[in-house]
Amino acid sequence: MTRDEIIGYMEQKSYRPLGYLELKEALNVSEKDETAFARLLGRMEKEGDIVQTRKGKYGLPRMMNLVRGVISISPRGFGILRPDEHTEGEIFVYGRDLNGAMHHDRVMVRINRTGAGGQRPEGEVIRALERAHRQVVGTFRKLKPLPQVIPDDPRLLYPVYVKPKTKMRVDDGDKVLVEITVWPDKDRYPEGRIIEVLGGKGEPGLDVLCIIRKFQLRDEFPSQVVKEARRIAVLPGEDELAHRRDLREWKMVTIDGEDAKDLDDAVSIERTQGGYRLGVHIADVSHYVSEGGVLDKEAFRRGTSVYLTDRVLPMLPPELSNGICSLNAGEDRLAVSVVMDIDEKGEVRNYEIFKSVIRVKERMTYTDVNKILLENDPDLRVRYSELVPDFEVMGELCRILRKRRMDNGALDFDFPETKIMVDEKGWPVAVARMERQLAEMIIEEFMIKANEVVAEHLYKLKVPTLYRVHERPDEDSIKELNRVLGVFGYRVTERGVQPKHFQEILEKIKDRPEERTVSTIILRSMRHARYAPQPLGHFGLASAYYTHFTSPIRRYPDLVVHRVLTHLLEKGAIPAKKRTAWEIKMPLCGEHSTLREITAEEAERESADLKKAQYMKQFVGEFFDAVVSSVTSFGLFVELENTVEGLVHVSSMSDDYYEFDDRSFSLTGRHTGKRFRIGDRVRVQLVNVNVDEAKIDFELAG
Repeated sequence: MTRDEIIGYMEQKSYRPLGYLELKEALNVSEKDETAFARLLGRMEKEGDIVQTRKGKYGLPRMMNLVRGVISISPRGFGILRPDEHTEGEIFVYGRDLNGAMHHDRVMVRINRTGAGGQRPEGEVIRALERAHRQVVGTFRKLKPLPQVIPDDPRLLYPVYVKPKTKMRVDDGDKVLVEITVWPDKDRYPEGRIIEVLGGKGEPGLDVLCIIRKFQLRDEFPSQVVKEARRIAVLPGEDELAHRRDLREWKMVTIDGEDAKDLDDAVSIERTQGGYRLGVHIADVSHYVSEGGVLDKEAFRRGTSVYLTDRVLPMLPPELSNGICSLNAGEDRLAVSVVMDIDEKGEVRNYEIFKSVIRVKERMTYTDVNKILLENDPDLRVRYSELVPDFEVMGELCRILRKRRMDNGALDFDFPETKIMVDEKGWPVAVARMERQLAEMIIEEFMIKANEVVAEHLYKLKVPTLYRVHERPDEDSIKELNRVLGVFGYRVTERGVQPKHFQEILEKIKDRPEERTVSTIILRSMRHARYAPQPLGHFGLASAYYTHFTSPIRRYPDLVVHRVLTHLLEKGAIPAKKRTAWEIKMPLCGEHSTLREITAEEAERESADLKKAQYMKQFVGEFFDAVVSSVTSFGLFVELENTVEGLVHVSSMSDDYYEFDDRSFSLTGRHTGKRFRIGDRVRVQLVNVNVDEAKIDFELAG
């Protein structure tokens, strides 16, 4: 008996809720299968696939007015349930009806009132199916009758009671990590035990450490992992190298940011009679990290490297990530090379994928390559005279590949990045806008092309692997998007939407005041890209086949793809047993890697927001030019030139009573008619910075 068979039986129109014995009989479960059947039924109930009533009858949740999903809780005390079934709309849950549910718990909700007049339906949490937070970071308070830990995350509404007995010294106001031992319910706060004292408020590095613990990131490697990394971090002998194609005399470079230490891609270029020969050479991490070993298991748990403002939490130990696997200039390194013959129109006419040994000639930075190509810097052009012609050819090919992608309908969200510089204690000393220039585009285009070639190569061979997929937005998202785009006079088709439809809008708004805002709105309408074993295409890149192959030092899916390629290159085919194992493993690996990526993004964003708040604290009282980035019923969000964003609360707009129009996303003065819309330029004064919550408040000047 399987899960699908039980659900299929219950989905029949004739089904009525049955007790255990009745269900067992109806499904013809034999005596020898009863134990397995009972366990399966228990698991299904625990996971919310089925529900058992107070009278012991089993049925499907939706047939009992129940909905399963993940609940997001507002700091204001209410919850919004996002159902697992995408066909269902969101459900509002009042604070009194949370019944112990915490932020991002998977819960079962009973619908108490259906939605009417465009309002969300309302419900009550009846059961927590899966808890999202087993550990909580917060501030320790010596209160009576029991000490408490107040969570840093305001969406975790409940204080955690902790027992006073502890071997650790904990002072009032210390930041601590607490493990929950008793979950909250309708009438009880959670209880827990302190498992780590992180430090006193204001200690250097404590702020980022709290983020690390909050997101349960791994900041230290187990001793056995470090030991294994040190053991294998050596270049193999000439016997091993003899089995690889020797490219050590090829002229190749790495191009990265100044701070980068994990250099996993190098590029080479030459002009040919029919166009260009592009080489993308990627660190052969799979040679060092064996499937199923201690290094592999640790890399899988981490899923990705995490780049916080003052530190990097690498996926692999530094002995590998910054050492033997990093393509450091002047050192022999193992690689997987993709060499492509590309014509003048940007089409790949031929390619080879093979194992290689390489030696990077120069470690270049985006800054220096941009100065060479865009500013004709005389000193740099002399210093790198041997490479300058190659950089110029790279620029040519980059423009060709980019034009081809754009012609195919690829989307280009040209968002500036934020560069946050910190001192030796982790304190921010500067926040600046970083624009993407030609050097960055060269590497971007070359990596995209290599990823496309590898993805199609593996697809044609019909082997199990992981693809990077980005599905088209659903119709509901497009409808909501059009409601906002209509404010600016734009619209996309709602049925059969293609990347080119979005691209047309992005081209129209180029260099217009609303460019950043409209681009952000379009991006938010998109689905999150994910990893999957099926080649579902990449909507944003307008690619039929796409994977991640070019960053195996810092992304686990890339390492998986390398393993598949290695097996094909060394053995020519994948044995049936290995194929079956990978077919089972790939969906799980894809889902896990996607979740780890999302967690990393959230931690990186929170770290950046925190440092921005710390940096802006010194400027309270000063005036800035800003752009309105969003308009809500409670005020204007504005963005400064350095990418710092904050709120102008409507209560501070005292020259009039301002009313929010959700059709035009504007605030309009009732008496003056003064209107504020997305994209408007304003002058603001910084009035308050709450560093603990990373919130920045402005007021309109004048």
